[in-house]
Amino acid sequence: MLEKAQMTHSGHSDHAGQGHTGQGHAGKGHHKMLADFRKRLIVSLILTGPVLLLSAHVQQLFGLYWQPPGSGTLLFLLSTAVYFYGGYPFFAGLRAEFRKRQPGMMTLVAVAITVAYVYSSSIIFGFAGMDFFWELVTLIDIMLLGHWIEMRSTMGASRALEELAKILPSQAHLIMGKGEQVHEVDVASLKPEDHVLVKPGEKFPADGRVLEGATDVNESALTGESQPVIKRPGDGVMAGSINGSGAVTVAVMKMGEDSYLSQVIELVRHAQESRSKTQNLADKAAFVLTVVALTAGSLTLAAWLTVGEGFAFAVERAVTVMVTACPHALGLAIPLVVAVSTSLAAKSGLLVRDRQAFETARGISAVVFDKTGTLTQGRFGVTDILPMAEADENKILALAASLEGRAEHPIAQAVTKMAEERGLNILTPQEFLLIPGEGIKGRIEGRDLLIVSPGYLKDLKTGFQDETRENLELLLRQAKTVVILLEGEKPLGAIALADVVRKESREAVDRLKSMGIKCMMLTGDNRSVAEAVSKELGLDEFFAEVLPGEKADAVRKVQQKYTVAMVGDGVNDAPALAQADVGIAIGAGTDVAIQAADIILIRNDPRDVVNIISLSKKTYSKMLQNLLWATGYNVIAIPLAAGVLYAWGFLLSPAAGAVLMSLSTVIVAVNARRLVM
Repeated sequence: MLEKAQMTHSGHSDHAGQGHTGQGHAGKGHHKMLADFRKRLIVSLILTGPVLLLSAHVQQLFGLYWQPPGSGTLLFLLSTAVYFYGGYPFFAGLRAEFRKRQPGMMTLVAVAITVAYVYSSSIIFGFAGMDFFWELVTLIDIMLLGHWIEMRSTMGASRALEELAKILPSQAHLIMGKGEQVHEVDVASLKPEDHVLVKPGEKFPADGRVLEGATDVNESALTGESQPVIKRPGDGVMAGSINGSGAVTVAVMKMGEDSYLSQVIELVRHAQESRSKTQNLADKAAFVLTVVALTAGSLTLAAWLTVGEGFAFAVERAVTVMVTACPHALGLAIPLVVAVSTSLAAKSGLLVRDRQAFETARGISAVVFDKTGTLTQGRFGVTDILPMAEADENKILALAASLEGRAEHPIAQAVTKMAEERGLNILTPQEFLLIPGEGIKGRIEGRDLLIVSPGYLKDLKTGFQDETRENLELLLRQAKTVVILLEGEKPLGAIALADVVRKESREAVDRLKSMGIKCMMLTGDNRSVAEAVSKELGLDEFFAEVLPGEKADAVRKVQQKYTVAMVGDGVNDAPALAQADVGIAIGAGTDVAIQAADIILIRNDPRDVVNIISLSKKTYSKMLQNLLWATGYNVIAIPLAAGVLYAWGFLLSPAAGAVLMSLSTVIVAVNARRLVM
């Protein structure tokens, strides 16, 4: 499931062991590579001790001279062991890079240590000069250490995704037989339609549907929703979410790769692997830097030989240039940010399917929202209560809910729900009569009440005060459904209902407009409804009475002026989502496999559109910071490595160059991991 949870860093260099040990990208393979680098580092460090003791350079630093018989041969053998064993990952990397015809950092390191080794070995076997075996082994030690630190940082970038894969429980309480006996079984053995018991505090073992019981469920690890979600019979639950206070029986619906969690992991993995536009720039820069480093190393060698310095000094300078200029940080600059941002987004319920669309999101200048189910709740709700003879709004609502309590149509459900939310006392009618096409009659607390539509009042010739009539006409012009509560023929009050605008929508629109982004709405509803919603939210523009097949054309028109994100439910909005520069599916719930969208927002919250745009901007900023550091560092480091300050007594050793190179890599990794929502 997580075979590619960690990114391929770039096409040019196979960083952190890609291709070096044949472990591939599997999660376990990366842990083995990390352990392999650690083992090679430890062995190399142990062998480095005697090399330092036997090296003439090191002895001179301390004013010593100790060269026992055979010390030269022993020095050669120990250094050879470090060269071949400690240097193996770099030789394997060189081979992989040449196979791809993309020489990179592994090529530079392999060439540098080979030049140092061959030259030093020739000194041992009779050529004039002084070896620098000690610099060779310390260089390999530092390169291994840098790689080990970098691999730990890189793996940490995808750790959130790995943790996501670990949240499933290993055991489940399977209910079997007529006696409904509970048996402990492995989660992997569950099948669709199995019934499982989930106790308070336990994790749900599979995607399913609640059959019995009610509880509150913590879904924060999956959707980013911080508040517990109430679940009753018929409601869906997701594998890995945490049961709250009640025991429930759940029917298993989806297992394995069909489950929500598996789809989330697959989407994030795909996003981390997908190419970034900025990554292409980084790859080109890294390739150029590799050519520059090899060229600069050769020119440095030639230049110092020309001015009369010894061959050993010239070789040391060339080796230092090649090591210092390794484009390792460049190779990591983008992939690490990609890994961090996609994992961070997934933890917040923002699933990126297309990396390039995600990067485009930073430049969005207009957001087009679908109305129903996106800006609105997609269901009837009470929007207004208009007092008439009865002045108390709650009393009007309580009486209406008492009458509507036995009805099952959407109006009745909306009125009853609002009364329950306000904690009002809902009574049982003493008499109840549903009049088809007209309304509901009933007796409550000895009062004969009637709920009707405004059209019914025409037959009664009931008059309204001018102000009341104006308010009623305004509600009707907004295309709201209005019902009136009567006592006899006297209107007590009116209740208006409509597809309720989400509170989150107002905040989302305000935040987007504060960012200078135009907000528009696309709906198949009539113009009156669209205009009312548009005014309530303060939208810049709306398109009404648009058929599903025409939505893509509407988006295309907006694209003539703006870079457009389309936000919809991913079903009838699919053509528009595909047409937009960035397609965002909202409220996908447990069905995350929406092919038309580039980005999927698990929560039914329009504010996440703001979050995805904000994260895109921050991600791009981190990419640029890393690129600037990784390239700018070499402007200073290469001349220093070449020895431009030698006349002033400053000389950068190969080991010091390796430290600088490794430090630049670690800085890039740390900077990437500082990305926050």
